[in-house]
Amino acid sequence: MLSQIDQKKIKFKLKSIYKFHLSETEINNCCEKITKLINKFNKKKNRKKKIVSEKTSIIICYGDSVFSSTQRHLIKNFQSFFKKKLSKYFNTVHFLPFYPSSSDSGFAVKDHYKIDSKLGNWSDIKKFSEKNDVMADVVINHSSARGLWFKNFLKEKKPGKDYFLAVNSNFNVSKVIRPRDHQLLKKIDIFKKPKFLWRTFSPDQLDMNFKNPAVLLRFIKIMINLINHGVTIFRLDAIAYLWKESGTKCINLRETHEIIKLLRIVCSFLNVESIIVTETNLPEKENISYFGNSDEAHWIYNFSLPPLLIYSFLFENSSYLNRWNKKLPQTKKGNSYLNFIASHDGIGMRPVEGIINEDNKDKFFKRLKKNGSKFSYRKVQSKSKKIYEANITVFDALKKSDYDPKGRFYLERFISAHSIMISFEGVPAIYFNSLFGTSNDEAKYIITGNNRDLNRYRWKQKNLLDNLKNLNSKQSIFYKNITNLLNIRIKQKAFHPNAKRYNIDLGINIFCFKRISLDKKQTIICITNLTSKIQYTNLNRKYNLWKNLISPQNRLIKKDKIELKPFETMWLSNI
Repeated sequence: MLSQIDQKKIKFKLKSIYKFHLSETEINNCCEKITKLINKFNKKKNRKKKIVSEKTSIIICYGDSVFSSTQRHLIKNFQSFFKKKLSKYFNTVHFLPFYPSSSDSGFAVKDHYKIDSKLGNWSDIKKFSEKNDVMADVVINHSSARGLWFKNFLKEKKPGKDYFLAVNSNFNVSKVIRPRDHQLLKKIDIFKKPKFLWRTFSPDQLDMNFKNPAVLLRFIKIMINLINHGVTIFRLDAIAYLWKESGTKCINLRETHEIIKLLRIVCSFLNVESIIVTETNLPEKENISYFGNSDEAHWIYNFSLPPLLIYSFLFENSSYLNRWNKKLPQTKKGNSYLNFIASHDGIGMRPVEGIINEDNKDKFFKRLKKNGSKFSYRKVQSKSKKIYEANITVFDALKKSDYDPKGRFYLERFISAHSIMISFEGVPAIYFNSLFGTSNDEAKYIITGNNRDLNRYRWKQKNLLDNLKNLNSKQSIFYKNITNLLNIRIKQKAFHPNAKRYNIDLGINIFCFKRISLDKKQTIICITNLTSKIQYTNLNRKYNLWKNLISPQNRLIKKDKIELKPFETMWLSNI
């Protein structure tokens, strides 16, 4: 049972969120309902602790990332593939939304309590969680215009009554920051009164009304339901846009941060320990703010890393990476960066605002376009728009550069970019398609016209397994190289997510940083040649005696200098 002190923590946070919207009695009622949910859950569950270490690695996938025409439950199909090919290297799987959905590859959720029938059922998720951690999306900002909630909203029935944000014509949206370029508000008549439905992401994704505490309570129930079915890591999708106030930017508002803090408090009181991850594709300072004072997100996506890595390899220059790495705060124990290069989305460009200048961004976009990228835009003012993300697979993004127009070093660039991501401070997450060097899905894009479908290829299991059996296939070569890096990582204490990270500036041709284990016994120097030419480094002479964890046989020392082949990475360890 929750103590009086714990209940006061919940009530205090509820007051912080709703002090201008609810009475004292309503806040007390809400606190009581949350307390009952926690007590009911804890009666049935024994305390379970979650361990995060250098062995923590995530594979990002859809429930049908690999499919078989003979298997009806595709999550079971994925589990079979995972057991054969991935379980040695990944202990966590991030299943992208597996709920019934009307659009956006699962992110327009129709029913948060069901699994899409073609993917399977809750027992499939539960079974997967018996041997691996499962991360799932809490699509919290919006819900489908074709789901039960919205149907009930229009009829003033529960569940759904007052769940969606409808504003009147007096609501000032002039300062609203947009992640898309479609019309934000949709005028409808609700009980003969004109209202405007809020649609941050698409006409099919209607924003939730968190000023109604029933919506907050509903999502706490959804998170508990997910824990009951084996999910212990929550990705709070598009969380930055949660709270709206007239005349503001309607992003990163104080109440949004307070809601995340409340969710963390609730999770901390549950007997099954869980992790909250905020998905905030924003300029870096705003993104980092979601750590709060170690009382908000446990993990945040390291959104600046993908565009910075890709830019640095394409233009063979570490200047931006070095500057960024020096300034990036070290994480505190219990918090972590979630590092990635690719996801189901495109390569976000907002995170490098203020890091890469406009001229170099234009140069970056031109190179990506040559490599096959499409671009998605966001509205900045009433009519102007800016690139929000580049829609391209990482393989195609890194395939050719101005310095390597024929793509001679495409494999080396790709593997070295992943070696930096895997060794960087934080938890590494690899998108399923990146593991096999997948190219843009042009066929799917031609059919749907959806930019993001370029990066959402689904593999037929037999085809993929056949490719992996062929040791000369692209898929086999990429898989072997990346899994080798992961296999090395899980044995190194200096790659614990919170192991210290220090930048070592060796000039514009090389990116280098040091990791030191929590017990200070192991140090690893991570050093990468970002160019298509051989480079020599002037590291301290003592490092010449250290072990190269990746390729011991490739270590060349000339006149006290270490030789790095084009786009080569070395992990030099003292033990």
